Amino acid sequence: MESFWHRCLPIGAELMPQCGTHFRVWVPRRRQVDVLIVNAETRPAAYQSKSYPLTNEHNGYFSGYCEGANAGMRYGFRLDDEQRMLPDPASRFQPEGPHGLSEIVDPLAFAWTDGDWPGVKLPGQVIYELHVGTFTPEGTWGAAEAQLPRLRELGITLLELMPVADFPGSFGWGYDGVNLFAPTRLYGTPDDFRSFVDRAHGLGLGVILDVVYNHLGPDGNYLAQFSPDYFTAKFQTDWGEAINFDGPNSAPVREFFLANAACWIKEYHLDGLRLDAVQAINDESREHILAAIGQRVREAADGRDTLIMVENEYQDPLLLRHAARGGAELDAAWNDDFHHAARVALTGNAEYYYGDYRGTPQELISAVKWGFLYQGQWNTRQQRTRGSPAFDIPARHFVNFLQNHDQVGNTPLGKRLHELTSPGRYRAMTAFWLLSPGTPLFFQGQEYCASSPFHYFSDHRPEIGQMVRAGREQSQRQFHSLAGNDFAGCFVDPCDPRTFLASKVEPFDAGRHAAALALHTDLLKLRRDDEVFSQQENSQIHGAVLAHEALALRFFGADGNDRLLILNLGRQLEWLPLTEPLLVAPFQRRWKLLWSSECPRYGGTGSGPEEEHSASFPGHAAYVFQAVLRAEIP
Repeated sequence: MESFWHRCLPIGAELMPQCGTHFRVWVPRRRQVDVLIVNAETRPAAYQSKSYPLTNEHNGYFSGYCEGANAGMRYGFRLDDEQRMLPDPASRFQPEGPHGLSEIVDPLAFAWTDGDWPGVKLPGQVIYELHVGTFTPEGTWGAAEAQLPRLRELGITLLELMPVADFPGSFGWGYDGVNLFAPTRLYGTPDDFRSFVDRAHGLGLGVILDVVYNHLGPDGNYLAQFSPDYFTAKFQTDWGEAINFDGPNSAPVREFFLANAACWIKEYHLDGLRLDAVQAINDESREHILAAIGQRVREAADGRDTLIMVENEYQDPLLLRHAARGGAELDAAWNDDFHHAARVALTGNAEYYYGDYRGTPQELISAVKWGFLYQGQWNTRQQRTRGSPAFDIPARHFVNFLQNHDQVGNTPLGKRLHELTSPGRYRAMTAFWLLSPGTPLFFQGQEYCASSPFHYFSDHRPEIGQMVRAGREQSQRQFHSLAGNDFAGCFVDPCDPRTFLASKVEPFDAGRHAAALALHTDLLKLRRDDEVFSQQENSQIHGAVLAHEALALRFFGADGNDRLLILNLGRQLEWLPLTEPLLVAPFQRRWKLLWSSECPRYGGTGSGPEEEHSASFPGHAAYVFQAVLRAEIP
């Protein structure tokens, strides 16, 4: 019995092969632990339950077998002589939320059909970030599942789910999760989640999950009542108590989080994880917890390929390097630098943290060539150096985006980028982004330029809600354009249910959204099928600044099969003399227009350069040329 149990989770409720359930919990400073079993069918009558004492293993753990406890029943733990029943720290489902009882779940009952799914590798991925609660009007796993064929047809290959670990209230982003093993009841059951993943795999789509291992939410977090050693005062985070990954009694804490990472891979067949704000994950152990997470995920996949992506404000390339070079061997990192430079270039607005960027053509070229822009330079706003050299990291390891949940939801009014610039400039920058060698990430609705905003929303009890409002207001006032007396009219209350409802993506309309969808679909096809763009090889790309808001990117292919991308975000470019060598076609070849952002199919004017040696490029546009043999051009 014990050997079977140890193949599952270190703590929690594990159904046994014959019948009954084995329970185990880490409570090193308690004398007695009882598990109380409640039949879900009789519970509403009189809270009828049966108590089973757990055995002290004398290593901080209490465990025991309950023959009458089966799937679907509710349970909780009573510590010492306290009357309150606490939910399981490793609960697999909280049908009444974090403050309710846990439910015994059979993780092996779902009938998977993805046995031949190989997993995912980084090259060629196109990521789509979505929030299940706002991705559809229904906000459920089933409704999201129905949208998967559309995303596959668009050219998406990998879904990135915002956090789903259960949290209090009826809506939220998920970054205040407290039941790390339990998918929130707001979107459906655990098997509904499994069905979503199974269907995605059937369509050829990978699925990774955003997880938060730097803190837990402020409400519904009962870990400290089981052991205060889950947390540490040695480090600080901006969002709550830091996790104890390296202090006294930290071994069971490390195992708790490692088991959580493995659980998502084994029990939900996920293809990897996105680790939130890892700069707030502090660990001075010989093996950093992030490296351990990567290793545990790979082990849990049983031979399937997996991806681990990180968000890291410090931009530390060691996270992406091999262990032999002192790295954590993770796969990819979100690249805020690319977004910030592109946003300033498109909007001209350099408030708050955008003030660290100028949005110049050279910044854009450098972001394509080198990934991070900050690689150890002094950052005046932060008053410290940021990043360290990452010239050796291939471009595909940088996840580039024009939108994501943070960069829409944490800005004033939650507006999407296409609403903050001209249509031509937005189309042009979209081409620059999708044809660049980094790994692109879409945010839900971006593919058809959805007009719905995406706000920060969070449902908490009143006293916490008031702190959330105050914090959001203070943050928003750092955008100087909203610092005046009219700020109240711009502030969106994150705790108002209408804020959540307004953030639901407007339903896709093939007629209304045809131009935007065609733009993204065609660019993704070009990226995928073109033998040069599909290489994602930044070492074969060179760039040149042509004007104040114009640049050229030359993609060197085999045997002179080159590509040339002209991005002009400014006024019409009349450029003479033509002294830039990157504009010269390879020997015995000429440039042939391959793609234009001004194609009427995308809502453009149809204008563009028609001659090989044209020195005139219309403004607010991007053009892609292919080097072809002279005989191939009529």
